[in-house]
Amino acid sequence: MAKEQQLSTKGVRAGQVRTEFNEHAEALFLTSSFVFDNAAQAAARFANNEEGMVYSRYTNPTVSMFQDRLAAMEGAETCVATASGMAAILATAMVHLKAGDHVVCSNAVFGATIQLFNNVLGRFGIETSYVSPTKVQEWEKAARKNTRLFFLETPSNPLTEVSDIAALARVAKNARALFVVDNVFCTPALQRPLELGADIVVHSATKYLDGQGRVMGGAICGSKALVGDVLVPFLRTAGPALAPFNAWVLLKGLETLELRILAESAAALELARWLQGHPAVSRVHYPGLPSHPQYELAKRQQRAAGAVLSFEVTGGKAAAWRLIDATQLISHTANLGDVKTTIIHPASTTHGRISPEARSAAGITDGLVRLAVGLEAVEDLKQDLSRGLEAG
Repeated sequence: MAKEQQLSTKGVRAGQVRTEFNEHAEALFLTSSFVFDNAAQAAARFANNEEGMVYSRYTNPTVSMFQDRLAAMEGAETCVATASGMAAILATAMVHLKAGDHVVCSNAVFGATIQLFNNVLGRFGIETSYVSPTKVQEWEKAARKNTRLFFLETPSNPLTEVSDIAALARVAKNARALFVVDNVFCTPALQRPLELGADIVVHSATKYLDGQGRVMGGAICGSKALVGDVLVPFLRTAGPALAPFNAWVLLKGLETLELRILAESAAALELARWLQGHPAVSRVHYPGLPSHPQYELAKRQQRAAGAVLSFEVTGGKAAAWRLIDATQLISHTANLGDVKTTIIHPASTTHGRISPEARSAAGITDGLVRLAVGLEAVEDLKQDLSRGLEAG
């Protein structure tokens, strides 16, 4: 049996299908529909009795190449792409949950994810309980007879808490609940949740899979039974589809994913060490530091600590805003996963719509600043941050 290809090779080669022109780069199919040879073929494809392209809402060659490549990289049987990361989470919930079901979710997920579970799914009779991402016993206690889904994001946003995926997979299995892991921070280059027991992996492809802040996209990876068989019909009917052009851009992003995230992780570690020693910084949250509560777990579970870190400045909100406003090189934007380093104040932006109590429970203080490290020279990033840190 041939040896399985390495991740870098899969990122460049997996999933590509060439046309009769035998193009070297992946083809971009900007078409809404596909022509049938005859009426019988059209009927067969609409009835799902014959494989083939029908309509780009749910079948498109460029999108299929992206799906197949990411599935190979995640070690998944199949992948279904969506218009955004939030569309991926919504689609997963819509096909696997119904009124009366219960969800156990980490209280340290992206703010929009909490809004989705509370304000959208909650309207349809789906209840969500929030627990610590690092306390396995809280997940055990929160599970009910009607619990159908565990939802986790690790490392967490923005405190980079690392959850024990294998331990939570065992709890989910005992509860007979589907275990979904958002792998946006690590990507398959650093972590493969399916190998640790997760049932489904979701992505905001907008972030590191693209890597240059160009397009929106999402993805859901897992078995054919849990992903392909149920999500393709949902996409066909509900329509949160990934555009072919976006899929083509994401294919290009996957080619450099491993190189980018390893370089960005190394830069983030250097910055985290520097910030930890700065007198204006009271605490740094980064799994690559021995001071991080889950440092040992991160070393076992992840290939590197990732490119996102957060830190608390002395002086609260005023000091955090002053730091952000003083930067001249780093981009002040809520996106992450870009080759350009970004900075944001989570309490007033990404997590501003959740209650103060929920922010407090998640450890998001007014002095917290999130940094998503890109590919600039680290010394230039230090100089830029120093402007605000020393102004206080």
